[in-house]
Amino acid sequence: MSHKYILFLVILIFTITIQAQLSDLARVEYTFFPQRNSDNSFRRLRIFAKYPIKLNDKSSYLVPGIEYRNVNFIYRDQTSFDTNDLERFSSFEGSLIYTFKLENDWRFAAQAGAIVASNFAGKGINDEDLLFTGSLLFLKDKTEKTNLKPWRLILGVRYSTTAGRPFPLPFVNYYREFRPDWSFVLGVPKSNIKYRFMEKNVFQGFITLDGFFANIQNNQSFTDIITSEEKIANNISMTIVLAGLGYERYLTNHLVLYSYAGFTVVNDIRLRNNDQEDVLTINDQNSLYVRAGLKFKL
Repeated sequence: MSHKYILFLVILIFTITIQAQLSDLARVEYTFFPQRNSDNSFRRLRIFAKYPIKLNDKSSYLVPGIEYRNVNFIYRDQTSFDTNDLERFSSFEGSLIYTFKLENDWRFAAQAGAIVASNFAGKGINDEDLLFTGSLLFLKDKTEKTNLKPWRLILGVRYSTTAGRPFPLPFVNYYREFRPDWSFVLGVPKSNIKYRFMEKNVFQGFITLDGFFANIQNNQSFTDIITSEEKIANNISMTIVLAGLGYERYLTNHLVLYSYAGFTVVNDIRLRNNDQEDVLTINDQNSLYVRAGLKFKL
């Protein structure tokens, strides 16, 4: 897989938050991702909450939000360096969304956020720990007014300083109910097909992106085992593409218990330098992936 393709996927991973920002108000989630033919494993706890503040009677809202992620990467592969500082990463994000209605059932949303993501092995927070994100979105929602085949379209752009590129990338998400109790989503970072049964149960098949990015404080110096070259790792990044099945149980109209299980089709965990060049690929073998949680949604 080329470096440009990996970088493109990294940018797209950060668009995952867009979908949650538009519908989910709170979530508690745990991910377990063991590494195939290795004792490595990836475990993540994710918690976020958002609170819509109504600004006027024209459906304008301001939505502040906070998010916390704790990543425990159990690194057991044989290396020429100490991996203790590479096994615990945390991120804290603050975001703000402003949204209002347009004509013809369109809605506009602008989002800005700041993220601190690091292993925090040094003292305090430094400039490399800090990331910025921004999004501009246009949404057309016909899920309530269309009786036959409700649909929703989201178009926009997303920018993140993580990507190391001076331009934003597009975001597209199209939702449609095509039969009673059946719906699908086409887009990036997630596409799926869902079937609702017994009123409160939803089964789905999906393909999606996931991953994480964090700064390595104090950096990580090591000698390449193959080339004997001295290298320095400034950050860690994981990019995966996975396909699988999911189940959702509606405890109330807005509170949902969910679980997803799948297998990765792209699996790339790597250490990178300040020029965003890969200096070490930790694991690229496809593996099992499990995620479960509880969310409160509109």
